[in-house]
Amino acid sequence: MDFEIRDRSVIQGRRRLTREREAYLALVGQGVGTAEACKIVGINIRTGRRWRNGRNPTGRERAAAPITATASPSVRGRFLNEDERLHIADRHRERATVRQIAAELGRDPSTISRELRRNAHPVSGDYRPHAAQARAQARRPHPKISKIAASPELRQAVQDGLNLKWSPEQIVRRLRRDFPDRPELHVTHETIYQTLYVQGRGELRRELTKALRTGRAMRRPRRQAQQRTPRMATEMVMISERPAEADDRAVPGHWEGDLIIGKDGRSAIGTLVERHTRYVMLVHLPLGRTADLVRDALIATVAHLPTHLRRSLTWDQGIEMSLHQQFSIATDTPVFFCDPHSPWQRGSNENTNGLLRQYFPKSTDLSAHDSERLDAVAVELNGRPRKTLGWDTPAERFAKLLAETS
Repeated sequence: MDFEIRDRSVIQGRRRLTREREAYLALVGQGVGTAEACKIVGINIRTGRRWRNGRNPTGRERAAAPITATASPSVRGRFLNEDERLHIADRHRERATVRQIAAELGRDPSTISRELRRNAHPVSGDYRPHAAQARAQARRPHPKISKIAASPELRQAVQDGLNLKWSPEQIVRRLRRDFPDRPELHVTHETIYQTLYVQGRGELRRELTKALRTGRAMRRPRRQAQQRTPRMATEMVMISERPAEADDRAVPGHWEGDLIIGKDGRSAIGTLVERHTRYVMLVHLPLGRTADLVRDALIATVAHLPTHLRRSLTWDQGIEMSLHQQFSIATDTPVFFCDPHSPWQRGSNENTNGLLRQYFPKSTDLSAHDSERLDAVAVELNGRPRKTLGWDTPAERFAKLLAETS
């Protein structure tokens, strides 16, 4: 600071007073007491109180230059806070215009005008910042009583439904159907969740949360995408970075992969489809679908392919591919991952998985099929003439690629 600390106050003129005033308000804003701040800056304690409480300035203080925006509160919300009201009181008594005060606080002029009109003393018309703050807080709307708390009949109907283990949505839909002409019994399912989970509401018994299908006594919010725990141990390379040659299917060697899941998620079969020829290879997973088992099975399946037919593998973001980097190192095949909820980015693989359900129906134990059975199914699929291949079979197209290699 450029001011000097003095033992006693001496009038220094307009510019000096303004700088001391700014320094005093800054110290008060940092939590320094009024007496201590006045002593540090070198002003009389009555002057400091007058600046802080918004009392009428006298003498040269009335002609002091306006406080700059840097002295205004640095943190503000939707409503005026107490510091801003102190600033308004000071500047208003210095005969500053509404637009000047608004510019200094970064507020709309109508906000300042409305504040001076609504929160001044109702009799004298004087604007006192602390009284204005109290009036504004008292005028704020308070939370209203919820609909369930206000209606014993509605509360009982909701509790009866929960006791029958109905979901909140089932309860509200049934109430609307059974009582279409009684809007006082119509609520949303979110209202029921709020009364169950929000502490201090008390409209419904907390033990009723056990009747919900989740059984949770506390509501668990959904995490944002940036807060979710990464599913992969190493960073994924997304499909947007896949070579452009894979998109038009003109270059062979780009594969799509996925798992088809058996009963209760306890068994699985891996599927690989070559984008250029639609050639299918099935991956045997007799012991499960953990990341290490999937990694080893994929390595064994693609190891016999020529190098130029192992250009890339595109997979969804299933956790079974969390060891994708190890697979890439072992096979020299980069792995690219689809965007979430975008199955069309692996169109050939999705189509093939649908065809495979003819052989491996849903809700069946896929571990019952041995590798010979998987090979036989793959032979049948690769022997089907395909319209997209000019009625050639995937096996014929793939055989030509192998012949060219040899």
